[in-house]
Amino acid sequence: MNNLVIVESPTKARTLQKFLGSDYLIEASMGHIRDLPKSEFGVDIEKNFEPQYIIPRDKRKRVNELKKLAGDAQTLYLATDPDREGEAIAWHLSELLRNSEVQSAKLKVKSEEQTIKRVVFHEITEEAIKEAFRNPRELNLKLVDAQQARRVLDRLVGYKLSPLLWTKIRKGLSAGRVQSVALRLIVEREKEVLAFKPEEYWIIEAQLQGDRQQAAGNSFLATLIEQNGKKLAIKNKEEADGHVKNLEKAIYSVSKITQREVRRYPYPPFTTSTLQQAAAQKLSMSAKKTMMVAQALYERGLITYMRTDSVNLSSQAISQVRAYIGNFIGKSYLPDTARVFKSKSKNAQEAHEAIRVTNITLQALGSRQQDGLNRDHIRLYELIWKRFLACQMSEAVLEQTTIDVSANNYLLRATGSVIKFEGWLKLYGKTEESEDAKEQQKLPKLKEKESLDLIKLLPNQHFTEALPRYNEASLIKKLEELGIGRPSTYAPILSTIQERFYVEKQERKFVPTKLGTAVCDFLTGYFPDVFDYSFTAQMEDELDEISRGERQWQPTVRQFYEPFAKKLEETLQVAEKVKMEVELAGKKCPECSKDLVIRIGKFGKFLACSGFPECKHTESLEEKVNARCSADGGEIVIRKTRHGKTFYGCKNWPGCKFASWTKPKS
Repeated sequence: MNNLVIVESPTKARTLQKFLGSDYLIEASMGHIRDLPKSEFGVDIEKNFEPQYIIPRDKRKRVNELKKLAGDAQTLYLATDPDREGEAIAWHLSELLRNSEVQSAKLKVKSEEQTIKRVVFHEITEEAIKEAFRNPRELNLKLVDAQQARRVLDRLVGYKLSPLLWTKIRKGLSAGRVQSVALRLIVEREKEVLAFKPEEYWIIEAQLQGDRQQAAGNSFLATLIEQNGKKLAIKNKEEADGHVKNLEKAIYSVSKITQREVRRYPYPPFTTSTLQQAAAQKLSMSAKKTMMVAQALYERGLITYMRTDSVNLSSQAISQVRAYIGNFIGKSYLPDTARVFKSKSKNAQEAHEAIRVTNITLQALGSRQQDGLNRDHIRLYELIWKRFLACQMSEAVLEQTTIDVSANNYLLRATGSVIKFEGWLKLYGKTEESEDAKEQQKLPKLKEKESLDLIKLLPNQHFTEALPRYNEASLIKKLEELGIGRPSTYAPILSTIQERFYVEKQERKFVPTKLGTAVCDFLTGYFPDVFDYSFTAQMEDELDEISRGERQWQPTVRQFYEPFAKKLEETLQVAEKVKMEVELAGKKCPECSKDLVIRIGKFGKFLACSGFPECKHTESLEEKVNARCSADGGEIVIRKTRHGKTFYGCKNWPGCKFASWTKPKS
């Protein structure tokens, strides 16, 4: 075989084979074929941070097979993904296979005559694949350097800090350069939530109606905002009652009507971050699951590459979607010119595309379930299809009306809006904008100075609320805002802090465990610079500079490591042992009668005797919630799926099969 093509996965290989035909042999590397060793440090600091790569044991057989195949190939095409990780996989393949011995006696190709070519494509369609193979390029060693720098930096932090955590907190812990910063966000938010003291305030609304001649039911709500020309802040019931008493006697009339046209423009097409956020909000998918599902869609040629921070679209894609809008939705929904979106990220690679479907005419995947696609693939595909289509549709036009109502020395205000032209909201619906319900009310036709009748007053007590705990969507959004992490790292960050039991999800929101809080406090207390938000973002920028050839990777790593190593040595000498709070289980040990406490082990929480190591009694932990099963009255306990996802189930399982993703109310 003259042409050998190597990709990462068998699914991607099968899709490419359909387009390239029998002239090419397409094989999968099954991901990375070389990496730093798991059980050793693997970085030679004395030799300018040289990585000590090995072939993992589970990859050796595959590497040998690829070497034999490469020996028979005159041209080796490396068709791995178009990002740093993909470029690094291609480079490792090149390093291992370029000296492969020829296996075929007939071909007699010398290894030095073998040509190695890198092909890059952002969608797996026939046109894109053939174009990529017509225009191969050299390996981009700048991208490889950036990937190596990230890998080495993470290894330096992980392998140097983890033993310190074992000494100062507890054995078996680990620290991550970026994951620990994400943990810090969650811990700091939790401290804000716990320290928050709600403050009372009142909102008074008036249900009003125009001239009695108007149709019944034509009332509207107006909110009290001013008294004597000054903004009102009503702090308690006594104040609210006083205003209500005055308003009951007031004469109401329209003092001012303001109308303006508001245009709502569609969202940009998806990036990795916004796709993960939307999938979390609309489909309840974790970032990790979203990327797994998107990867399957990409490898089947259904969507473009799913790791990107660009909102750019190819001219061909824009032409296709505009034609679809004009032909199938309506000419009035097609703007005069194509929409061009600008990436907010200063490091976005505009040569890459946003995430979109490859064929806009394929609206749904219902008929493709036989191809190994399930409900999650179908739902995520439809989410991407809708976003891609909407981004090139006309803006929605709304008429927004504001009515100011005078009531003696008080001013009340009502706001409403009416859709004049739905535009892209034809696909999404008005609820997508998450407007305030009062702003969506349809106001009656009124005139200035028109008298109004008071139907009733609605005083409502409220309390200020703390900022909400982070969920997957809001944490990814915050990381992106701070410039921490990149498209390929958001999902691993969120997975890692959960797998280490530093945080757990409660009603889909992140709550730090006592262990997570202790680790965070220790790291930020003794290494404030390393786990500083701006410093971590700066490191990301420097990695991007390496990928552009503006910076060398080894001096960058040295610049980080030397002060870090010095601080590490100082901390080993002065840092005190962190006192972990003991969480009592409220039970006694059946063997020695001492208190049982809640511990966290490799597989999660369990109960252990506080007399350890003298008493080694342990038992499984069933965390209860204040609710009873509606089926048989049993207690509701927190359980986990085999993949670690939390759900709520009846204690009497398997006799009772009740289960719920959301926490049942008491």
